[in-house]
Amino acid sequence: MSVTRSYLDFEKPVAELESKLEELRTLAARDGAVSISEEVGRLEGKAAAALSDIYATLTPWQKTQVARHPQRPHFIDYCAGLITEFTPLAGDRHYGEDQAIVAGFGRFEGRAVCVLGQEKGSSTESRLRHNFGMAKPEGYRKAVRLMEMADRFGLPVLAFVDTAGAFPGIEAEERGQAEAIARSTETCLGLGVPNVAVVIGEGGSGGAIALATANRVLMLEHAIYGVISPEGAASILWRDQGRAADAATAMKITAQDLLRLGIIDAIIPEATGGAHRGRDAAIANTGKAVAKALAEFDGLSPDEIRDRRAAKFLDIGRKL
Repeated sequence: MSVTRSYLDFEKPVAELESKLEELRTLAARDGAVSISEEVGRLEGKAAAALSDIYATLTPWQKTQVARHPQRPHFIDYCAGLITEFTPLAGDRHYGEDQAIVAGFGRFEGRAVCVLGQEKGSSTESRLRHNFGMAKPEGYRKAVRLMEMADRFGLPVLAFVDTAGAFPGIEAEERGQAEAIARSTETCLGLGVPNVAVVIGEGGSGGAIALATANRVLMLEHAIYGVISPEGAASILWRDQGRAADAATAMKITAQDLLRLGIIDAIIPEATGGAHRGRDAAIANTGKAVAKALAEFDGLSPDEIRDRRAAKFLDIGRKL
């Protein structure tokens, strides 16, 4: 069954062309005697060119919209495409289970690894079940439990980041949200095994940092990564959420800005039109980038891995 494509506001020229294409294809299917191949080819070329032009000059705010696209592949898609023999584990052994973070063990290119990922969900039911990818303290404590287990057994840790931020509810604060995020960040820094984090969509605030304090931080081409959402920044700075586009530009949250500033280590290319238009390519490109990042730490001792990770983050502070 085909899925109806969802278009962003700035994609309207492409939406109109692709709508005409669909009408022509429907006409051809209904009346096989009508030859419209030439017109279809012309419109396909025009739509592809329009899409390429739009995505070549995306603003930071437009990239934010792409990173949040409802049809963008989520953690479970990357896990299914890259990890074999995946066995999820549940619970933090303190309070309960938090499905905003899916975590377990599996094999990446035949190598045993620990895998963590924030899952936003792709339907109303799954979004509610996963709390839109916004973890509570038990989610981060589960991540700590698995990372410590991976460290004991010498298994690399792969983290897939996609969250607007940690859950801000009263119950999360009552159960120690800030402490849980700090402990997760501390655990990332102390691992004697290599860890690689990939921002696949939205990397928001401490909710992202708790998993992304890694030897190598990678970002998808149209992902975003920042201390606060553009809307939140606009509300604080100008008391006007309508200035979210200005905030997105000022905050330098795009992969291109963050690579230039030395915050991240590499950008993973997406298909023209975003990862939601080329899911298989995005997942395959991510696998290649992760494999390359892990290979950099082959043969290093636990102390060398820790020292390189610490130097990476200290260097950020020295450069900026």
